[in-house]
Amino acid sequence: MKHWFKLSIVSLLLSLGGCAGTAIRSDVTVFHEWPAEMREKIFVFERTREQDNNLEYRNYENLARAELLRLGFVEASTAQPVRLKVTMAYSVKVRNVRVIEGTLTDPFWYTSPLYTHRWRGRGYYGPYYDPFWPVAPTTEYVESSYQVFSRQLKIGIAQVPSGKKLYDVTLNSEGKNGSLAAVMPYLVRSAFIDFPGQSGIPRTVTLSMQN
Repeated sequence: MKHWFKLSIVSLLLSLGGCAGTAIRSDVTVFHEWPAEMREKIFVFERTREQDNNLEYRNYENLARAELLRLGFVEASTAQPVRLKVTMAYSVKVRNVRVIEGTLTDPFWYTSPLYTHRWRGRGYYGPYYDPFWPVAPTTEYVESSYQVFSRQLKIGIAQVPSGKKLYDVTLNSEGKNGSLAAVMPYLVRSAFIDFPGQSGIPRTVTLSMQN
């Protein structure tokens, strides 16, 4: 019988967002000078040249647009003066993680020829509680490796035409899910939870993924 004790030789302790594909955990930091009262929250997205012709970016922009509309913002039309401009940037990096763990193996498990000697004269608790028992459990080491994806999302809101920054949020998340498209809805939602929030105070947001 194998008794699992983590005797980690090389380990990287990570709070992996999306582990087992069930949740996305994000570290969120907001800096803002949001006015107590803002009547006209009319916005447009300001894109770089690369973003303007990037279908992936446009998809993620739609996610941010939906969150802004939910918060009472209004997207500018040709008849409305623009009051706010919104910028968005994202990135993802991958790194390899290698872990070696030790496993204690019981040489007296019932499949072993030594099993018949395990309980003879040793009482209920077996040989591990006997200081004179000659054979100790052995340790086997198992190596595993996997990839961790580090994602970052930044969203900013500034006044027009002054360009004064009102809201900046930076979100960092790590996990084994390599699909940015699959996790981006949860990253964008995490960026706007409790908007505008407390300025300069990092927090962790965990959202369950929908299967």
